[in-house]
Amino acid sequence: MTQTVIVLTEDTLLDTDVRQIVGHYAGRDVQYQVLVPAETHRNVLVEVINHLGMLDLREVWEDVTERHPDESRARAEATEALRLSVARLERTGAAADGVVVQGDPLPALSRAVRNLAAAEVVVVTEPKMLDDTFRRDWASRAREALGVPVLHLYTGSTIIG
Repeated sequence: MTQTVIVLTEDTLLDTDVRQIVGHYAGRDVQYQVLVPAETHRNVLVEVINHLGMLDLREVWEDVTERHPDESRARAEATEALRLSVARLERTGAAADGVVVQGDPLPALSRAVRNLAAAEVVVVTEPKMLDDTFRRDWASRAREALGVPVLHLYTGSTIIG
C-alpha cells in the first residue's frame, strides 16, 4: 500500500536532501507531496539573530539590506523551487508532486496531512538558532499539531534537528 509522505521545504531540495529523504524511506512504497511556501513576510530581527548564531555574516548583510519580496516574485521563486525539488525526487525513481503555499505553511501542512492521510512529514530547513532553541521552528510546531511523525532535516547536511 502506498504511503504519502509530505515534504515541507523552505527552498529547493538539494541532492543531499533528496538522497537522505529517499534513503530514509527505502524499501517502502512512498508518494512524496512537496510543499514550498511563497514567503513574503519576514521578521528581519529573528533572521539576523539566526544568522549571527550560525556566524553567517553574508546572510546577516542580506537580511539587513534585502527588501521584502513582492508576492509575484515570492511565488515565482517558490514555483521554481518546487519544480526542481520534484524533479530531483523523480530522478531517483520516486513518485512526487507538490504545491506552492502562501504565508505560514503550517495550516497548509495540516490540511495536506488530513486530506492525503499522510503517514509522515519531513521538514527541510536551514538551521535557525533562535527558532530551533525555542521550538518555534516548523518541525516543532508540526509535531505539536499534527499527530504524525515529523522528521526535521537541515538542508545540505546529514544533521537531523
